[in-house]
Amino acid sequence: MDRAELADFLRRSRARLAPTDVGLAEGARRRTPGLRREEVAQLAGMSVDYYTRLEQARGPHPSRQILTSLARALRLTDDERDHLFHLAGEEPPRDRHGTGHVRPGLLLVLDRLDDTPAQVVSDHGDVLAQNPMSAALFGDVSARPPGHRNIIRGFFLNTAGRELFPPEDRPALARSHVASLRALLAARPDDPRTVALVAELRSGSEEFAQLWAAHEVAVRRSDVKRLRHPVVGDLELDCEVLLSNEHDQRLILFTARPGSESYEKLRLLRVIGLQDLTPSRA
Repeated sequence: MDRAELADFLRRSRARLAPTDVGLAEGARRRTPGLRREEVAQLAGMSVDYYTRLEQARGPHPSRQILTSLARALRLTDDERDHLFHLAGEEPPRDRHGTGHVRPGLLLVLDRLDDTPAQVVSDHGDVLAQNPMSAALFGDVSARPPGHRNIIRGFFLNTAGRELFPPEDRPALARSHVASLRALLAARPDDPRTVALVAELRSGSEEFAQLWAAHEVAVRRSDVKRLRHPVVGDLELDCEVLLSNEHDQRLILFTARPGSESYEKLRLLRVIGLQDLTPSRA
């Protein structure tokens, strides 16, 4: 671990970011450019003291989880993320797919969507990042263990994952999940994460196993979703999917037609925000 170089890289990476780059208000004029240390610590989910010690070259050896959180908070590219790992004396993640490192461009868009539910999802269904509106709509995935942040696993193996959707819509949604996973496995048959997820679902869900045997293949680009939110009630939302250049991550936006009942309910949800204390939805 090169503490001095790591500290310098963190300081320079922090200095090049403006608050608006990460969805924060500009606020009063700052004496120095960039984010404050406490802002980076908040974005990375760590204490200010811990982050300060890293920048002062006197911190402990950061874990891989901490490094991943810092890379996301500082909006590092894949190459910069790898450099960060090297400075900390860690081997960078070898598998670019499914590392949880959200593309900076997707995070930039996500940060600026303050009135629209949006989330970044990996191609095999892991929710990698949410904005506050998405957390209010679907539950805050950051509060769940990493293994419980997968949309497809939650739908087939956890009944709570289905309760957000009307019963009559669930069969079509199940087919869509399976067809999307089929397409992914066809494109990347050697991806161990996808292979393991399919094996887990086939053994744990008879419904999934039957749908898998039907051999439907499709990737969703856009959709209309009907949701049953426990606080604001039924919603009908347009679901727009924006793919990253590598097609391994997608930014999903949920919008309602202006003037509609669902539009007004989304506005109400924005006011309520995370005050909703309903059980988490896996």
